[in-house]
Amino acid sequence: RVAKPIVVAARGVCFTAALELMLAADVRIAAEDARFGQIEVKRGIYAVGGATIRFVQNIGWGNTMRYLLTGDEFDAREAHRMGLVQEVTAPGEEFAAALAIAERIARQAPLGVRATLASARLALAEGEAEAARRLLPDLQPLMGSDDVKEGVASFLERREANFVGR
Repeated sequence: RVAKPIVVAARGVCFTAALELMLAADVRIAAEDARFGQIEVKRGIYAVGGATIRFVQNIGWGNTMRYLLTGDEFDAREAHRMGLVQEVTAPGEEFAAALAIAERIARQAPLGVRATLASARLALAEGEAEAARRLLPDLQPLMGSDDVKEGVASFLERREANFVGR
């Protein structure tokens, strides 16, 4: 896992490996014309690039089994309903929408973004209890950072923050 968030845009046919790459991302945007499918079961194999793990984490057991066990394809609206994608755009607008989200993330405090990703990933990998146990210990080093000082100052001064990642 990388320390920086991954935002992806999808358009057209996103079967097997393309869908598995999307599942490795943190935020996913799809054009209305996107089509998705994990079709390995139709070929006598199963998804081994992480879909059997990440699909369940992202869209739940029932939705995952619905599509992994049948190999059926689904459209962008269904992907949105299940939570696989966070936004659906008109074809051709998916990249701009994904880039806008990535830019908003990039304006946030880098240390806070990194810590947020780490905490959420810890909860997935080691469970809620371990992630909860690490909340305050992992927050303490951030509290003395320049980014926290800037965040508080920008709030009090009612202006956009200018984070430096220290």
